[in-house]
Amino acid sequence: MDGREFKAKVKGTDPQTDLAVITIDAKGLTPLPFGDSDKARVGDLVLAIGSPLNPQLEHTVTSGIISAKGRSGVGLSKYEDYIQTDAAINPGNSGGALVDLNGELIGINSAIATQTGGFMGIGFAVPANLARKIMNDIVETGKVVRGWLGVYIQNITPDLAKAMKLKTVKGVIVSK
Repeated sequence: MDGREFKAKVKGTDPQTDLAVITIDAKGLTPLPFGDSDKARVGDLVLAIGSPLNPQLEHTVTSGIISAKGRSGVGLSKYEDYIQTDAAINPGNSGGALVDLNGELIGINSAIATQTGGFMGIGFAVPANLARKIMNDIVETGKVVRGWLGVYIQNITPDLAKAMKLKTVKGVIVSK
């Protein structure tokens, strides 16, 4: 936050997760360390960093908790496995960091669920472990490599678990 500006080059993009890798030529910068988003738990305190709404609000930090993990079916992208948070994420915050209290990146702020266009307490972040895989794929091969299974899956809901006599409401079912 020393006022320097740099030109960035796009190394690659992944439209499926709405992530990109950019490079800059700069000295003396300290990268934000990656945390292990798989170890993050519901109820953990987090900070969302971004530039909401307009440039005058850049470098905004909001706090909250992890409300849920593994959110899918929200219609935001083709590959969904979001961390849900109640830390205020507003339009313009996308691409900002979601960090834990150790200052480690556990997610990339991505979207909000809203009926008004503004923050309503439901924000989503791409987990850091997925973002790291996307980054490594782009840096190493220039593209994101994914497997393809050819099945349709859906989350196990309480109704499905009851009908199938499952002991838990975790996981997915192959539906087609």
